[in-house]
Amino acid sequence: MCPAVVALLSVALTAVGAATSLPPRAGAQTSPPRPNELGRVPILEYHLIGDRESRWSRERGTFRRDLELLHRRGYRPVTVAELVSRRLDLPAGTSPVVVTFDDASPGQFSFIRRADGTLVPDPTSAVGIWLDFAKAHPGWGTKATFCVLSNATYGHAFFGDKGINGQETAWRFPKLQFLVRRGFELCNHTLWHGKLDRLSDDEVRAQIGRAQLAIDSAVPGYRVRTFALPLGLWPRNRGLVRGGSWTDRTSGRTMTWTHDAVLEVAGTKAAGPVSYSPHDPRFDPLSLPRVQVVGKTLETLLDRLERTGQRYVSDGDPRTVAKPGP
Repeated sequence: MCPAVVALLSVALTAVGAATSLPPRAGAQTSPPRPNELGRVPILEYHLIGDRESRWSRERGTFRRDLELLHRRGYRPVTVAELVSRRLDLPAGTSPVVVTFDDASPGQFSFIRRADGTLVPDPTSAVGIWLDFAKAHPGWGTKATFCVLSNATYGHAFFGDKGINGQETAWRFPKLQFLVRRGFELCNHTLWHGKLDRLSDDEVRAQIGRAQLAIDSAVPGYRVRTFALPLGLWPRNRGLVRGGSWTDRTSGRTMTWTHDAVLEVAGTKAAGPVSYSPHDPRFDPLSLPRVQVVGKTLETLLDRLERTGQRYVSDGDPRTVAKPGP
């Protein structure tokens, strides 16, 4: 081979090596993150899951890519109940993320009936996508929090009724039972999403208590620990959200509740709007900020936590609280 050709090949190989050694894009991890269990924990908020993107809807393919992004960045899901209980038993180097779903629409959880009559999750619903993703990614698990409405209109009554989007009324309770069996968390989001700031104390009690009764009817004895404020609106008597009771005049049953966690609507808190670590003295479980996932919000959020060093990173030992190094 002539010297000129050898020289050209040398230049080409050098160029290829340079191309394959480009610096990683912003936000990408280049080394295992250092433990920091005083870092921030993102609480994500989803509403409709469907066939298009909008202010309140996430396209189902994009939703799956959200899960892939979280997994690739080293995040692992925990429920709200686990967060406020400080039960964050995660592998070293990974970070907790809380995924919440509001309003109990069919796109979040639909059933389809097989030829043999059995009901299975629709693989195009959020639950179906989640289960498929968990099967392909060991360690991801089935930990998300569903903030449900029990008697709302337009199919928002326990994930669909009256034939809306093919969902039968009789399937509502089995859906809640399925979620609980799989390890997902149920959260009270009131009876039909009433504006609590405009209601009397008795009406607020009924909104919370009737939803609690419906959940208990589907899953007897289930303890609801989390409450999501409709539209982020607090009632005039805030104490009714944290705890109270309501008696059903028809059955005579009295429902009582003590919520360990209250979810704000996305972006209403000065915390960033990302939650403090449950190990941080500033952590307030009764006023948890959330981030609604629209557009590029999720990627931007993860990049910011990485860039500012605010990301919660587990040390792998739930008995200790790893503080950030110098």
